[in-house]
Amino acid sequence: MLVGKGITFDSGGLSIKPAESMQTMKRDMTGGAVVIAVLGALADLGCPVRVTGLVAAAENAVSGNALRPGDVVTHYGGRTSEVTNTDAEGRLVLADALAWAVGELKPDAIVDIATLTGAMKVALGQGMGGFFANDDALAEALQVAAAEAGEPLWRMPLVADYEEKLSSKVADADNAPGGAGAITAALFLQHFVGDVPWAHLDVASAGDSPKESFEWTEGPTGYGARALLEWLSTDEPLADVGR
Repeated sequence: MLVGKGITFDSGGLSIKPAESMQTMKRDMTGGAVVIAVLGALADLGCPVRVTGLVAAAENAVSGNALRPGDVVTHYGGRTSEVTNTDAEGRLVLADALAWAVGELKPDAIVDIATLTGAMKVALGQGMGGFFANDDALAEALQVAAAEAGEPLWRMPLVADYEEKLSSKVADADNAPGGAGAITAALFLQHFVGDVPWAHLDVASAGDSPKESFEWTEGPTGYGARALLEWLSTDEPLADVGR
């Protein structure tokens, strides 16, 4: 199963972004677009497994009923999140999609993709995507496929010691704990997949190209589509996953 973050525009909400930071935020739906692109191409590539795609779509805007700092939201399944920063909205939307997918569709494996954190761009620059995984076989398969497709992914650690950063006095987790931002975002999401083999692709680092480079033109790249297609069109994309 594939899940994509589809924030159609991200103003930051009431925790509003600086004006210059909003100029590319109509592309905060990159993860959702990648999922749609992958599903559109799979049939032509003879994908050997059934793939379901979900696009978690919303707009993060300012209005009278906008999400507010201090709100506590209840996700599908009952887990709660304290909103300390409305600009960390993507993980809230993804969390519901992941929980619903696991609870209702019972997937053998789940991969989400999102332009999720500026921290990933700080860590990896703009030429490589990052990812996290709770299953080594799934991680290896994705990393090999990404290299073959020319969209390299660097595996980042799910550091259990950072779990305490997510603590909240009024909810199960804080949506914006800060510090090691890409890792804490992945740890936040991990709680919504249970024991299902899962990988989280944070392509905020490579979702936009700052210049023309080989097959990339300046602007959005659709990073991740080729990597996922390469993985899913192999003979056994789920071989050893979950074992």
